[in-house]
Amino acid sequence: MRGYFGVGVEGISKSYNLGAVLRTANAFGASFAFTIDATNKALEVRRTDTSRSETHMPFYEWDTAEDLILPRKCQLVGIELTEDSIDLPSFRHPTNCAYILGPEKGNLSDAMQARCDHIVKIPTKFCINVSLAAALALYDRTIMMGGYPERPVKVGGPDKDWVKPKRQD
Repeated sequence: MRGYFGVGVEGISKSYNLGAVLRTANAFGASFAFTIDATNKALEVRRTDTSRSETHMPFYEWDTAEDLILPRKCQLVGIELTEDSIDLPSFRHPTNCAYILGPEKGNLSDAMQARCDHIVKIPTKFCINVSLAAALALYDRTIMMGGYPERPVKVGGPDKDWVKPKRQD
């Protein structure tokens, strides 16, 4: 898989949620993770991030949306349930990007939304848990960019002759 991605959360307050987001990011192969305006309680993730993601990828903390520094040519993708958001199944993920999710009880700030190159929504009836939203977005990225065959017409798996390409990490 070419490119890279990072995962961040703005305004998160619960260590369990941040730990789950970091663990999920690590599991999907994120290159970095970050928080913006996280509460001190949320930063106590060592109890909940059982993969110890801080030993596998850089972790950054910023105070405001304006403080966020991303690599050159890294697009910022907001995951937010708004009227103008792109439905996740219709979204083409950038090769190099960072995903930003909002807090447990609230939305991405106006300042953060203004920084986003794209805002994507998971097509649900209402907001879901932030760590679940991160997992769904990263799973969708994996399916889109991961070298999988088209879904079969019939129920079941791919043609038995298909061989998954080796990862190019």
